[in-house]
Amino acid sequence: MSLPHAILTALLEKPSSGLELTRRFDKSIAYFWPSTHQQIYRELGKLEAEGFIRALPSAQPARGQKKSYEVLPAGREELARWTAAPQDPKPLRDATLLRMRAAAVVGTAGLAADMRRHLELHQGQLAVYREIEKRDFPPGRDTPQDRLRHLVLRAGIDLETFWAQWLAEALKNIPDFEPEGPES
Repeated sequence: MSLPHAILTALLEKPSSGLELTRRFDKSIAYFWPSTHQQIYRELGKLEAEGFIRALPSAQPARGQKKSYEVLPAGREELARWTAAPQDPKPLRDATLLRMRAAAVVGTAGLAADMRRHLELHQGQLAVYREIEKRDFPPGRDTPQDRLRHLVLRAGIDLETFWAQWLAEALKNIPDFEPEGPES
């Protein structure tokens, strides 16, 4: 349900063609709401059919020319409705935590190496987010819109910081052991 709303948000920020939109997604929204280019194009068609967006008139009608889209008043109203609607938090569902729990009963073979790999991935993503923060939110950039966008980025920074710290701690505490036999 949220991909159409992510697209409406991006188009309200800047009317775009499908290709421009997917490139912008890859550099921002995809960090917390990933989707394929095919999903984005499919949703553009649905949003247009629902009357939430429209293709902007082209200066030169030509076959195969890219369409640029803008949000219509109905699309803005839908986004405002969705933004204001209550939504429950999603429960945490993470395979790393489940694997750690499973290792307690079947042994830790291979677990530490993969945890080190995860640690490197989270540290890399954290570095990307910090670079984005430095580039996009310099001191003095403090409009209400900037503060909200920065909060989204801070959530990513805080989550990656958590995972990097947790994985480092987990690696110190992963015992090397063979599983015990069935409990009597």
